[in-house]
Amino acid sequence: MKILFVCSGNHKYFGVSPFIISQAKSLIEKKHQVDFYTIKGKGIINYLRSTKRIYERIYSGKFDIVHAHYSLCGFIAYLAYRKPMVVSLMGSDVHGSLIWKVIVRFFSKYLWSYTIVKSEEMKRSINLSRIQVIPNGVDIREFRELPKSECRKKIDLTNDKKYVLFAADPNRKVKNYDLAKKTIERITETKVDLITLGKTEHSKLPLYINASDVVILTSLWEGSPNIVKEAMACNIPIVSTDVGDVKWLFSEVDGYYIAEFEPVQFAQKLQAALEFKNRTKGRDRILELELDSVSVATRLICIYQGIVFGK
Repeated sequence: MKILFVCSGNHKYFGVSPFIISQAKSLIEKKHQVDFYTIKGKGIINYLRSTKRIYERIYSGKFDIVHAHYSLCGFIAYLAYRKPMVVSLMGSDVHGSLIWKVIVRFFSKYLWSYTIVKSEEMKRSINLSRIQVIPNGVDIREFRELPKSECRKKIDLTNDKKYVLFAADPNRKVKNYDLAKKTIERITETKVDLITLGKTEHSKLPLYINASDVVILTSLWEGSPNIVKEAMACNIPIVSTDVGDVKWLFSEVDGYYIAEFEPVQFAQKLQAALEFKNRTKGRDRILELELDSVSVATRLICIYQGIVFGK
């Protein structure tokens, strides 16, 4: 099957979001062809200017199906060429204005062939029965348990400290770095450092996760946070705010903690995570939920085939 991914090319550090690239790779491994059309520049006017080029790309490429990532890409791709179309919505697509949500609902109900969201919370927010929940998968070959000391050596960290990983750009307001910083200030141990990531290559993320004692997520909202699933695949303890599908992912697995949006309570949960002596069983949970990238790719292919061939 020949698939065109339509997505933003404006990721601050990587161009295309790493999770979209990972999803394409998993489909390619299953012997399908995936090409990209990336929209450069921001703002709806700029996106509308891309309509003609998207049409030409789809028409010349003879694609079986178009899969757009994020609602705005879905709007523009549909306006460009009404091919059978799947649209994946992310957390930001359902946390916008009421008008935006109404437009998303209209396209989902009447125009797009199939709509995917990342969590049950997102599905409830849009409130349409024909939307399917498929979180982004995690590449369990890339994200796996690695020796902590070796990982620390590779990224120039010492073995005489504990490290807490905030795996996001502190400048992104939705990631709520202020809560992370205030939480660390309340940890009584002196040898605990907070690591933040910005321009770090995504290929090094498994090293940073495995080098850490705890991964934290302080976001104001999420869909299905990739860093949580990636850390789970590495069996690393996590403390997270109750956003997206985190509570479902954790599901009473030891070493995972849900915290409130409040530094004192978050610090208490972080202290418990730092004192957790063992690796977690997060990887088993990822496999149980079939959230590895291969399983997610299989579900996507079933959707594509159902639209194109009526299976």
